Amino acid sequence: MKANSKKQDASQMLDGNRAAALGAKLCRVQVVAAYPITPQTPVTEALSEIVERGELQAQYVTVESEHSAMAVCSSASLVGARTFTATSSHGLAYMHEMLHWVAGTRLPVVLACVNRAIGAPWNVLNDLQDSMSQRDTGWIQMYARNNQEILDQIIQAYRIAEKAYLPVMVCYDGYTLSHTDMPVDVPSQDAVDGFLPPYKAHTILDPTNPKNYNLVTLANPRLNAEGVLCHGYMEIRYLLQEALEKSKEAIASVGREFGDLFGRSYASLLWEDMMEGAEIAIVATGGLAMEAIVAAEMLRRDGIRAGVIGLRVFRPFPRADVLRALQGCRLAVVFDRSISYGNEGTACSETKAALYGTGTNMRVHGFIVGLGGRDVKARELAGAVKRTLSLTDRGALNSESPEWVCEI
Repeated sequence: MKANSKKQDASQMLDGNRAAALGAKLCRVQVVAAYPITPQTPVTEALSEIVERGELQAQYVTVESEHSAMAVCSSASLVGARTFTATSSHGLAYMHEMLHWVAGTRLPVVLACVNRAIGAPWNVLNDLQDSMSQRDTGWIQMYARNNQEILDQIIQAYRIAEKAYLPVMVCYDGYTLSHTDMPVDVPSQDAVDGFLPPYKAHTILDPTNPKNYNLVTLANPRLNAEGVLCHGYMEIRYLLQEALEKSKEAIASVGREFGDLFGRSYASLLWEDMMEGAEIAIVATGGLAMEAIVAAEMLRRDGIRAGVIGLRVFRPFPRADVLRALQGCRLAVVFDRSISYGNEGTACSETKAALYGTGTNMRVHGFIVGLGGRDVKARELAGAVKRTLSLTDRGALNSESPEWVCEI
């Protein structure tokens, strides 16, 4: 099966946006909601061309805002359609209310987030502040390091979403991935059809058996009109949290099956490079994890046993995987392209939380890098690790506040 499926792949030079659009096409999405924003616009433009050529039987809905785009996806998913949209930056922020609504309704909507900085001031370049600021909305969040992973994770996202009944956000770097061509192995439609069965909705649209969704729900359980005790608001929130925790198993099993069929395994919620025997772990998310590999190679040449942990899945946070990967390390240096203002980098906080209560003496230190598209060089990452290692060895490391790699 693996060999046959692999032979059906066709290598193409694709930018990240085109890879996302082809992923949605291969998943036979039925409704596409489109509103333009840089650098996401080419995703839905490509899908409009695909629909216009008759290569995808889908309703292409142009809307007046990103809020409406997610409302369209919500409504279409509720009646049993496989839906897709894409956005960036302030567009994602404008969707904020509907992100909560879709997750609370347990709808398997898939969204491509082309990561871009948030204003003010205006900036159209890359960092992860937009998606990281939405991490608590109840969506699964996956991050791609390259264009192959964008295509692959869009396809997997529908299997995961429709298995867990949770929405999935596939995030990738604006411009450095979205507008950069890379070779991508594109599977055949037959192969994807074999991997992704038609969507079977868990919601009901039947005039003979009318249902209301998302009525006002009070805190405590109550009897409905038929005398059935129904969940209160808190029980519904508990079930959403439980579903997200359980989705780790679905993400891993879907990624494993994808690897068996297409030869590219996603069985882990994180990527590990050079971690065997590593004493220093560089932790990063998205495309920055690829630059971190180069930095780790530079450090290895200098006799420092460094490895890289790339956070492929950020929500649900892969605590157990991170703990396993960090075994044997004495220092984790986390590079964030986002910040929780008043605290520290988001991935740094999550890494520290994963270690809490484990009795480890490992130190964790965070750096804020690359905001607003600031270039992040491998030598800068390697230099930051060396500086952190020196301070740690002297007992002078301050882990309470993040350091910034910028001119100030």
